[in-house]
Amino acid sequence: MARAPNYDQERKERDRQKAAKKAEKLAAKVAARERSQPESETETEAAK
Repeated sequence: MARAPNYDQERKERDRQKAAKKAEKLAAKVAARERSQPESETETEAAK
């Protein structure tokens, strides 16, 4: 016999996974920005 669906729990799980993926992408974006920022700062200092 099939189990009864638990829509609330399934939706919460999907939302949790979506939020985790979004946070991971945001963290990667921030890390990439931090890696590129010091290079541009040193270039502007050398140009002065």
